[in-house]
Amino acid sequence: MLSKTVLLATVAGLALGGSAFAQAPQTVRIGVLTDLSGLYSDLSGQGSVSATKMAVDDFIAKEKPSFKVEVVSADHQNKADIAANKAREWFEKDGVDLVTDLVTSSTALAASKIAKEKNKIAIVNGAATTALTNKECNDVTIHYTYDTYSLANGTAGAVSSQPNGKTWYFLTADYAFGHALEADSAAVVVANGGKVLGTSRHPFPGSDFSAFLLKAQASGAQIIGLANAGTDTTNSIKQAAEFGITPKQSLAGLLVFITDINALGLKATQGMYLTEAFYWDLNDETRAWSKRFFDLNKKMPTMVQAGQYSSTYQYLLAVKKAGTNDTAKVMAAMKAATINDFFAKNGKIRDDGRMVHDMYLFQVKKPEESKAPWDYYKLVSTIPAEKAFQPLDKSTCPLIKK
Repeated sequence: MLSKTVLLATVAGLALGGSAFAQAPQTVRIGVLTDLSGLYSDLSGQGSVSATKMAVDDFIAKEKPSFKVEVVSADHQNKADIAANKAREWFEKDGVDLVTDLVTSSTALAASKIAKEKNKIAIVNGAATTALTNKECNDVTIHYTYDTYSLANGTAGAVSSQPNGKTWYFLTADYAFGHALEADSAAVVVANGGKVLGTSRHPFPGSDFSAFLLKAQASGAQIIGLANAGTDTTNSIKQAAEFGITPKQSLAGLLVFITDINALGLKATQGMYLTEAFYWDLNDETRAWSKRFFDLNKKMPTMVQAGQYSSTYQYLLAVKKAGTNDTAKVMAAMKAATINDFFAKNGKIRDDGRMVHDMYLFQVKKPEESKAPWDYYKLVSTIPAEKAFQPLDKSTCPLIKK
């Protein structure tokens, strides 16, 4: 299923001379490749398409570019082969310049490889695997919003530093994202003096987690780390309560979105720690943008959707600055920029493709602490950009010379 929205820029600046506009494209095409129908559609999906269109509208209104901008979208169904085939079709036949969102690590890795093959740009907001900026990195891919390293550094770090958070059992989605999140989190637990007692890897996507949860219960671990996401996470939490596993053992949601908290309710999630790149109620800027998003989508944005807006706007600024949609020149412009918007302050894109910015450790409020709909988080700490993400000298990206 392919939907297409054409957003026309006003033809301003055509009378301007100089080389900056001599090679300017007539049309820039952005392809939002996302989960429109599966377990990640709430945290990404149509909301990411909406955020992309918001960014395009705002860019046109403020920057008045000399080029048109078109947005197309498709459902990759969380399958790597579908993502690869759609990306290839967009690049070869439809003239798409940028493929973006890419929730699910396997689809992001697949689309990133096609982008490199076709010399196009991929910006990943939905997927978490750090492979994108390590062994699978390339010079046309940007990993923008978050990754498994930053999640582990926040949530696993906070929980395993407490006396009742020293022994862990992982319930892990059995694909690239889950494996990476488990590995990064386990490393943090061990570094904090904790111990991993075992792991159960469940099919992706899953529905019945009973056998895996019972193994976790039998381990006696203080913490059951949920290295999964979306409805896999919400179903794990629900079933843990049904089996009486909680509150005797505690759950650590290693990738939890505000839409998950909304679905489960504060009674079921109160006290849970989680790490996010964005929260709608952080400051006046986040509140203003999120209200606009809410008016369009009738829900508050996730960090993926906020990152989708920010990265799309930054990409379009780079096209304008470069005066072309040439991949190398646009990537150079993006890496030269400092990102300051409602999503990130002093954000920078490194040579490995990682956009580094502050991350936030939150704790879910008790029901009586929430004063309004979507008032779910208490800010525990801000994790500075230089500590939130993997140090560049630890990267295995072949683009990084050591």
